[in-house]
Amino acid sequence: MSASIRADLALIGFGNVAQRFVGLLDEYRDRLPVEHGLECRIVGAATRRKGVLYDERGLDAARLSGTWATSSSTPGAHVIRKLHGSDADLRVVIETTTLDIAAGQPAIDHVRAGFAAGCHVITANKGPVAFAYAALRDEARAAGVQFLFEGAVMDGVPIFNLVRETLPGATVSELRGVVNSTTNHVLTALENGEAFDAAVARMQAEGIAEADPSLDLDGWDAAAKTAALANVLLGASLTPHSVERTGITRSDGDRARQARAHGRRLKLVASAVRTTSGVRAVVEARELPATDLLASLDGKANALVLRTDVLGEIAICQLEGSLTHTAYALLSDLITLRRREAPPAAPARRTL
Repeated sequence: MSASIRADLALIGFGNVAQRFVGLLDEYRDRLPVEHGLECRIVGAATRRKGVLYDERGLDAARLSGTWATSSSTPGAHVIRKLHGSDADLRVVIETTTLDIAAGQPAIDHVRAGFAAGCHVITANKGPVAFAYAALRDEARAAGVQFLFEGAVMDGVPIFNLVRETLPGATVSELRGVVNSTTNHVLTALENGEAFDAAVARMQAEGIAEADPSLDLDGWDAAAKTAALANVLLGASLTPHSVERTGITRSDGDRARQARAHGRRLKLVASAVRTTSGVRAVVEARELPATDLLASLDGKANALVLRTDVLGEIAICQLEGSLTHTAYALLSDLITLRRREAPPAAPARRTL
């Protein structure tokens, strides 16, 4: 294969997902050059709370867990500007800040700052795709850079790649799914007689739900994912606020148990469909018959069903979600970027 190329990475946001990504990158360090012709080096990191770190020689986990320098009120922009001066073959912004459900900021500004600096951008944040997908897609093309976001929905499951890479010419007209792990876990627990608060606390302890889980429970996370899916797969121009939304509450315990007793399952279902007047998107708790694929999902499992013109319905499931899965989506996008920008001449084959 051709010689490896070097990618310099700047981490914007350093929460649970970014920290797991750093660990995963280290675990894959020997494989990436051999299998994908890619050598990665983290040179910068920035958060509002910790400040900034930048070292063109590279930052390891020990440095990232230590003391960071203070910075201006825009630490992300500061680090991106410094990354612009890198002489690496690929300069990549890894954006993993927390979802802002009001307007998708400052993540959208981080993405645009990356484009302006001539950097590719990979994000696991739903905000940019849910609020500004079409504009950012066009801006990336104009800047000659890539904008990738596989981790924005269903962790590392290749939803967007599935359609983009393997369904050429097919048209998606409708989608529906269970796309929020916290609420599906809570509803499963309620069916089994567990307390609402205890089920939520378990998701918080695992890093799946935030300290304030209202984005999950009130349906906002699912609404953001629905907008992102509809914008990319259905050509919509939605935001999370365009999605008709209800969440789940403690009172859904009785409803979940009664549905189960009658051979049905209560699920928080996200859906979007193309109509003659545009795309209609809804997030709501629905009672589903046992024969429905979505009704079979327990705990943290997610699934998405796509209706297409030539292949009918296609479903993809994730039976277990974790931080590692989301971190893998970032790594997967990084490898995709490498393939698009400078594909290896003859990829090495793994020995089984």
